[in-house]
Amino acid sequence: MLDRNLNELLQELRVAQTGVQILFAFLLTLPFNARFDGTTEVQRVAYVVTLLLSAAATGTLIAPVAFHRLVFRRGKREELVRVANTLAVVGLGLLLLAVSGAVFLVVDVVVGGTGAVLLAGGAAAWFLVLWVLLPLRARHR
Repeated sequence: MLDRNLNELLQELRVAQTGVQILFAFLLTLPFNARFDGTTEVQRVAYVVTLLLSAAATGTLIAPVAFHRLVFRRGKREELVRVANTLAVVGLGLLLLAVSGAVFLVVDVVVGGTGAVLLAGGAAAWFLVLWVLLPLRARHR
């Protein structure tokens, strides 16, 4: 059972890692774009916060791999599953914030105004429904 839990968790992390790495790579290229010089202070702050959230999500979602390598064949599988699960939940929370920040940044650059805040909030709410409320609802049935 423990092996199956670990395998499922590692597969889930692979999916999340791909998404966060693509977002992180996208964010790393933005300052080198000619239009970046024309961003407002709010947009630059949003960019830095979103970049840091994305970096934190990347590190957190990859951490179980490093943990696994360092405790491999040392009888720590149960602890590995517990720690990796916690890191996955925290990493997904950071990813939710990073994606919402990216939505805010892009919408604010393209159309500006309160639409960026509303759409970023909507994105965050949507992820909360999909990633938290639906699983919790299924868990309590």
